[in-house]
Amino acid sequence: MQPLYKSCYPLDNRCYEEYNLTEEILMEHASMGMANYIKQNFKEQSSVLIVCGVGNNGADGLVLARHLQNSYEVKVYLPFGVRSVMAEVQLERVQTLDMEFVDEVEEADVIVDALFGAGLSRELDEKTRKLIIKLEKLNGFKIACDVPTGIDVDGNPLPMALFCDMTITMGVLKECLYTDMAKEYVGEVICVDLGLSHAKYTQGFKSDIFLLEEHDMRLPTRRRANTHKGSFGHLAVIAGEKEGAGIMSGMAALRFGAGLVSLVGEVETVLPLEIMASHELPHNTTAIAFGMGFDAFEDEIVDDVLESDIPLILDAGVFSNEIILEFLEQKDREIVLTPHPKEFVALWNMTIDSPLNIAILQANRFEKVREFCELFPQVTLLLKGANLIVAKDKELFINPYGSSKLSKGGSGDVLAGLIGSLLAQGYDGLEATIQASLAFTSAAKAYAGSSYAMLPTDVIDEVGKLESKIK
Repeated sequence: MQPLYKSCYPLDNRCYEEYNLTEEILMEHASMGMANYIKQNFKEQSSVLIVCGVGNNGADGLVLARHLQNSYEVKVYLPFGVRSVMAEVQLERVQTLDMEFVDEVEEADVIVDALFGAGLSRELDEKTRKLIIKLEKLNGFKIACDVPTGIDVDGNPLPMALFCDMTITMGVLKECLYTDMAKEYVGEVICVDLGLSHAKYTQGFKSDIFLLEEHDMRLPTRRRANTHKGSFGHLAVIAGEKEGAGIMSGMAALRFGAGLVSLVGEVETVLPLEIMASHELPHNTTAIAFGMGFDAFEDEIVDDVLESDIPLILDAGVFSNEIILEFLEQKDREIVLTPHPKEFVALWNMTIDSPLNIAILQANRFEKVREFCELFPQVTLLLKGANLIVAKDKELFINPYGSSKLSKGGSGDVLAGLIGSLLAQGYDGLEATIQASLAFTSAAKAYAGSSYAMLPTDVIDEVGKLESKIK
């Protein structure tokens, strides 16, 4: 996993003050990182259009033009001139070379967006919006310099942004690149160094938000030889009115290593042979999954869940019922919450005085998750979305591998079952949620069918193959 940062400016300033590096040195390395990517991925003499803004992002683009000259057919477009001191310096240098400047956007194999970088805090003006529309009509491979033009410091388009295939960001990975609102625009994200190692650049600057990577996944691989079904826990899935939800959770839990799974309640559906039926919590239950498929919460089994201290995952209908308040009072219990945005808003409005709606949440996901976890530091929260957020107390973890393939009823029930399985096997709430989320998104990625065709049961099947795929 890698740390994310709200801003790189304090880190840059430390480079100037402690390492005797200059703004020009950092700029040279930033642009060299972009140039190296282009050289590694596009054949020589490919056409490159670099669109430069008035400030230091535009200066980065001008330095890039210098690095690529002769090896590529480079054209520079300065739609608004230059304004910052560094942009003026870099323009003077480029003008001493045989560089082609153009007066309008034109098609190219590679299009570099060096208009606005990190730190955008005001809405784009009409001229810039029109320019973005023109750029989007071009067919070339679009690379954003640091941050796609239009994405603000909080990761929201102001009010629009350029859709890019690749974002090459400088020094550190930024929070703003991993919001749900930015995901459509950033494409693949890579980070380049600025003249010193990443470790040295970030030394002394701690972060409380981390980007999960695929290699962070640790599957519940069975290495012990002398075991039995009880060695791997017993998940009790409480059955709601929509029994299919609980069944899918149970099947996912079994597939992810739980030794036993019971569906608890008055169940009319014929269960898969692997899942046991019970009218009460089994005596050897090691974790409980509750809320999937529920509309009402009046059964006696609900009281049993409340009175237990067994690790618990809560999902779906429980977030719109005041019963959730009783669970949140259980300070010493391992509890995982897995709401989607609408459910999180319902949960928030029951527990926090300041009103929240979905639009405000989606524009401020990190902030609202932090606020919630500050009030309930004992719980692990997974907020679903295009990028999944896992949080506990003061730490946030971003799973960036969410996919539209998962936008289908029942996917959340599978995720709940995966988390419940690891809780049953003895994982703590945070680790269970991180690892289950990675397995969930990795399984979706591995599905080879059409983008619209994946069923929740397909995700369960792919979970069963993950171990063989990473060996």
